[in-house]
Amino acid sequence: MKQLNVEICDVTLRDGEQTPGVSFTCQEKVNIARKLDEIGVEVIEAGFPNISEQERACVKTVKGLGLDARICCLARAVREDVDAAIDCDVDLVSIFFATSDLHIRIKYKKSREEMLEQALGMVDYAVDHGLNVRFSAEEGSRTDTEFLKEMFRQGAERKAAYSSFADTVGCMTPLEIFNIVTELKAGLKNPLCVHCHNDMGFASANTFTAAQAGAFQLHTTVNGIGERAGNASLEEVLVALRMKNGIERYDLTKLQEISKMVEEYSGIKVAKTKAVVGEHAFAHESGIHIAAILEDPATYEYFMPEMVGGERHFVLGKHTGRKALAHVVSTLGCELSPAESDWVLEQIKERSAGKCSITPEMLLNLIKRSKECA
Repeated sequence: MKQLNVEICDVTLRDGEQTPGVSFTCQEKVNIARKLDEIGVEVIEAGFPNISEQERACVKTVKGLGLDARICCLARAVREDVDAAIDCDVDLVSIFFATSDLHIRIKYKKSREEMLEQALGMVDYAVDHGLNVRFSAEEGSRTDTEFLKEMFRQGAERKAAYSSFADTVGCMTPLEIFNIVTELKAGLKNPLCVHCHNDMGFASANTFTAAQAGAFQLHTTVNGIGERAGNASLEEVLVALRMKNGIERYDLTKLQEISKMVEEYSGIKVAKTKAVVGEHAFAHESGIHIAAILEDPATYEYFMPEMVGGERHFVLGKHTGRKALAHVVSTLGCELSPAESDWVLEQIKERSAGKCSITPEMLLNLIKRSKECA
């Protein structure tokens, strides 16, 4: 396995909360932060303290928890935002500005050079006040690469602890992000961070690929929540790092728990087929699959559900076979003769074809009726 030097910065409390309609209470943020810390996440982005007094107070609360994780916050390249970060006494402040020509023209109406000079001034200001700085390029993926290199070079000279590249609109593919990270890393004097959005469904893949190319700090959110289509998924990135790079320091058994917590607090339902934490992530219906899994789960599960705090489920339906039925029936403390089994299986397939879910109660009723009908 390839050896990687990476850390996770989870941004659920900030970018995740920017999901339309989502707002966490301070206590909910505290609960999520504690669970992220238990998992072993190295950096937690607690919020954007200058947006409100309540947000600032919550960032301070998270910072005061005494977690092992370092606490980060977001700041635009303006004095009042950096002052808010200083007031919160965070371990790391992410000072950002939008670097693409499109954003500079539309949002700032200044030149590249003017915006860079303004941002570097805020890097100096934060460093002078004892803060570690992550110098962040919003819209990095649509920014001239030479400008990015110059920005990061000057940021490192001003003692920025990190350089950060954001695929803000999720427009990159894994091959594209591998190439840009490789190019940026070549002349970089500090660690590179990547922040990927999911507009084309590549956020987790891009984040993992960026790590293979040498990115150090990987940004994630629980359940992949975030603006528009969301961010890179914490659970997907951590499992990929475990399975493909042997990184075992994170406690993955808590992933189901934190997923359910964020689902409840955010009101954003997790898709049943969501990787790692979805209800069907370890659910099997096909008779061929279940028969093999009963012999050896590795036949149809690349990683075991126990690794991520999950459970395996066998679902009865139109694809169910005799071995699967016998196993499920035995878990209910029942036993069927071959004729009874055939009758129950026929009933299951008939009902499933009509889009009827086979609940445990329904199965018990069918088992009872089979004794009369078979």
